[in-house]
Amino acid sequence: MITIRRGARLLLGLAALAAFAGPARAQTHSGTATIVYYDAAGNENLDPADAQAASSFSQEAMMALYEPLVRLTNAGEPAPGLALSWSMDPGLTVLTLKLRPGVTFHDGVPFDAEAVKRNLERSIGLGNRASGTIVEATRGIASIDVIGPLEVRLTLKAPNAQMPYHLGFMSGMMASPASLTEGAYGATFKPVGAGPYKVKVFTSNEVTVFTRNESYWGGTKDRPAGFEHRYVPDGRARMNALRSGQGNIALIEPRQIAEAKKAGFEVRINQKNSIWTVYLNLSRSQNVGNLKVRQAMNYAVDRAALAEALTYGSSVPTAQLFAPTAPAFDPDLEKHYTFDPAKAKQLLAEAGFKDGVDVSMLLLNTGEYRPIAEALQAMMADVGIRLKFDTVDASQFPLFRRPPTRADILMARWGGRPDPLQVFQELIGTGGSFNPVGTAAPEIDSLIDKARQMTPDNPDRVKVLRQIGRLGVEYAANVPMMTRSNVYAYKPGCIVGLDPYLPVGDDRFNDVKMGADCK
Repeated sequence: MITIRRGARLLLGLAALAAFAGPARAQTHSGTATIVYYDAAGNENLDPADAQAASSFSQEAMMALYEPLVRLTNAGEPAPGLALSWSMDPGLTVLTLKLRPGVTFHDGVPFDAEAVKRNLERSIGLGNRASGTIVEATRGIASIDVIGPLEVRLTLKAPNAQMPYHLGFMSGMMASPASLTEGAYGATFKPVGAGPYKVKVFTSNEVTVFTRNESYWGGTKDRPAGFEHRYVPDGRARMNALRSGQGNIALIEPRQIAEAKKAGFEVRINQKNSIWTVYLNLSRSQNVGNLKVRQAMNYAVDRAALAEALTYGSSVPTAQLFAPTAPAFDPDLEKHYTFDPAKAKQLLAEAGFKDGVDVSMLLLNTGEYRPIAEALQAMMADVGIRLKFDTVDASQFPLFRRPPTRADILMARWGGRPDPLQVFQELIGTGGSFNPVGTAAPEIDSLIDKARQMTPDNPDRVKVLRQIGRLGVEYAANVPMMTRSNVYAYKPGCIVGLDPYLPVGDDRFNDVKMGADCK
């Protein structure tokens, strides 16, 4: 048997790279204060199986509410969560989990093997109604067997060494059995988890108010009395909420860094394994389904100018899906698409579009997105690619994938995934949650299947991942532009322990503490 306790090292950059080193950590508050966080994205509902929950719009609330079977470290390594340990057979088709004793859900119901089985069966039963992330994690499960009160065995349809990573994300988030009633989904799902915070008030796409879970298995020492997650899409409004004292921490836009510092706030830049990219609907044969059109789009983007002008030092240009700190990053690929408008025009002409081409883009309506989209629109126009915006609320991004698919392209921030292979599966593999149809090259699917059967500590796995990345760039499966960081502002010493969390796009507020002078 292959026993996994701490897990193989994830192919992600080190968390230490990613933080702005602020002042020395302050004395923490007594635990009577509440974190009031103003974010650029909200939650339509609090169902971990819903499509929105799989993205970074917004995971802070989900991570605070639900405890996963596997707890991923800040660097992305699988570690004990609700499962104390796990093991896989040599063939990588049987995963056995031994569960943590003495855990209860927020409603007092005990956590046990039956609860795990019900959660996973519910995810499987939802089929394509669930997020692509859930589908990817659960569609390979053949059976779920309760071995004992605190032991579960998953038998898989095919070898899959990714399961510990999957169970550290949405598919491993456990809800109370009382939530798993037949037909409960999305807005009708009752959000009861076993995490450090429990729901007091929830208003869709507005606010989630949590109170501390006094029975949390991980303890309550120095944990704030509450956590409020407030959705305010306008960056100016978030900054004003911070200035007025309505909030004590806010996600700010990079252009506000100098303003926040001038106002006396501490600014923290958490560099992420996250990028700004353009997703492509390959079924649109009249434009982006054409390889030369996609390659032209890549040559049309001045990545360095975007990073310099719009991120104020918080991002770096990239032509691939990983930050330079990730082992799956291939430095040679950065030379593939230099900024070359003449080359872009030539490719468009060769594709039959010498007079230009129209491309519709789903634009998510936030202050962070629009400046990047408008700059991209201008760059594309210079080579004859006419971007036309279809503007929707940020929560409506699934419209790009779900039939009938809407728009030719979607520009969005990609928050990363626990396993680099999962990035390829979701973005450029057939059936991926951000890939409406097909794949840019059949070899991509073959290599994804090959890598799925390799344990993360297999040195050949990195080589296969880089092969996939190379094909994705050569066949222009998407248009990566620059890395993305989370930029926070707060009163000096107010927020303690907000470290970069590399497995996903958002950072964990679960163990954040508050300074003694913070209210």
